[in-house]
Amino acid sequence: MAKAGIASELSIRAWQRMLSGRRLDLLDPSPLDIEIADIAHGLARVARWNGQTNGAHIFSVAQHTLLVEAVMREHTPRIDQKVRLAALLHDAPEYVIGDMISPFKAVLDGAYKAVERRLLSAIHIRFGLPAALPAEITRQIKAADKGAAYLEATLLAGFAEGEARRLFGRDPGLPRATVQDYLTPWSAARAEKRFLARFKALSS
Repeated sequence: MAKAGIASELSIRAWQRMLSGRRLDLLDPSPLDIEIADIAHGLARVARWNGQTNGAHIFSVAQHTLLVEAVMREHTPRIDQKVRLAALLHDAPEYVIGDMISPFKAVLDGAYKAVERRLLSAIHIRFGLPAALPAEITRQIKAADKGAAYLEATLLAGFAEGEARRLFGRDPGLPRATVQDYLTPWSAARAEKRFLARFKALSS
């Protein structure tokens, strides 16, 4: 009976209302219902590492995506601007579904990933990217993502360097000033503003 009640509720509402006024259907997201202001606002308020980080503020997904793009920029300075935009948006679905830590994702079935993929495809289309990225670009973004995770793990989340290397690979070797900036947790307002500014620069 309880399952029937849940199914009935899902059939009534599978969308989220955004501050922009858009109603985004989670099961069949339309690119027309996606606004960068909603993404920036949401990601700036979603905590990485389930909030288990040092600092006066959460380390937000918005700040993480900026760090990932900075790692990619450092390693491949001549890479196409569209690829950098894809890196910035790689976790954009989390403005709707939140940041689920990898250990919890591992115990779930494929439903979460399916929703995440549909959302990311709609986001890509909305901002002029391919619905599905080429495998090589996906690999490059994943490598930058792991480099960012190494820095976050060791500098914010209490991981020993050896443990972080086993889980995330090596230190990406960013300049010290960049590390100090991007690994100091920002307020939600600052993270949102910087995310929007970087998006504007990359999509111009």
